Amino acid sequence: MLAEAERCRQAGTLGDFLRREGIYSSMISNWRKKIGAAERAALTPNKRGLKPDGSARQIQGLQRANARPRHKLERAELIIDAPKKLCVALDLPTSDHRGGDA
Repeated sequence: MLAEAERCRQAGTLGDFLRREGIYSSMISNWRKKIGAAERAALTPNKRGLKPDGSARQIQGLQRANARPRHKLERAELIIDAPKKLCVALDLPTSDHRGGDA
């Protein structure tokens, strides 16, 4: 249909064609745009080499997301262990060695 619309060069012939086929001029212009986009896509060079693996990208993202909470946990453990180490260094009783015989 697009090729036939292109052949309508004389005045009024395109309008007759559109009425006869029951289509709008905007449909013709949309078809032209789609064909142009498809031609450009077909002519673009393809990237060579291995395609990126989606699961590998997902794993990397999860590892990055996991790194920050892991770092916070390590800092929290250091803060929790600091008073215990200080008590041991000063030879003070710790919460583990509360009064009483076991």
